[in-house]
Amino acid sequence: MSASAMVPVTTKPAISIAGFKDVYRVPDVEEALAELHELGSGANEALKATYLKMIKTGGQRFTIKPSALPDIDALIEDLPNFAEPLEDIRRQLVLSLAGDDALDLEPMLLLGDPGIGKTHFAKRLSSLLGTGYNFIGMSSLTAGWILSGASAQWKNAKPGKVFDALVNGDYANPVIVVDEIDKVGGDQQYDPLGSLYTLLERDTACEFIDEFADVKIDASDVVWIATANNARSIPEPILNRMNVYSIEPPDAEGSRRIATCIYRELRDEHSWGRLFPTELDADALERLSKLKPREMRRVMLSAFGNAKLAGRHEVLADDVSDERVARKSRIGF
Repeated sequence: MSASAMVPVTTKPAISIAGFKDVYRVPDVEEALAELHELGSGANEALKATYLKMIKTGGQRFTIKPSALPDIDALIEDLPNFAEPLEDIRRQLVLSLAGDDALDLEPMLLLGDPGIGKTHFAKRLSSLLGTGYNFIGMSSLTAGWILSGASAQWKNAKPGKVFDALVNGDYANPVIVVDEIDKVGGDQQYDPLGSLYTLLERDTACEFIDEFADVKIDASDVVWIATANNARSIPEPILNRMNVYSIEPPDAEGSRRIATCIYRELRDEHSWGRLFPTELDADALERLSKLKPREMRRVMLSAFGNAKLAGRHEVLADDVSDERVARKSRIGF
């Protein structure tokens, strides 16, 4: 008997607010602010403003847990090449349902070729869980402190992304996606991934300290999803802290299912989409399914535009042009 047969299942995000959690202690912030005031005119004004905002908003944030088991089968139907991590997530969600604790998922690393849908999967999972979505693209970073913040002693310093997600966000257990973790750049004297050694372990994440704010933050309930093309450049201690999944490209049938999902998503996201049929033309679907999942969305959006320019409210095969994708491939992108 499957897990979904043992507990209530819903086709909608089955998440309810379980309660509140202090992600930081306001007295700690007040103490830090008092110490800053003692410095007088030499105090960092940006840090002072950060402390004042933390005191004003308070340290409590929503915690989320399932009220019923979300429809994992529907997500597997849409993203068939992600069945393995989704089955593990199903098992972890069943355990969350069995107790009073908030949502608790193990950190995961998705390995696979570019464009096979890893980031799209992370967005879909975040939507299913309903805890908020935070994206950190590691390949474009030029600063090593992006996760953990930079010391307030430095000019133009500011908090890191983890601090921002927890302190300025609504949830104590948000989804944080660390995209292309294998393409970290920046100053090699400072390891941009160093803070993950602390953040990926619940026992140490509960006392995470952002270098800018220098106040303990409880990041132990963050849902971590990392993506990479391969694991060769990822430090072993980080790999050991995550469930690692090798994601294969979808087969022909899987590609058609993903293409169908993307068509429906785009149709439902926009008011003009209601003018188009619920099902994509078979020939158009076949052409779209030849692309990588990453390419499908932008090509499909252009196809909608092509159909409208032709005065139609149906996307046909000729509307699905992959010329831009082919051109990018020829020039090396």
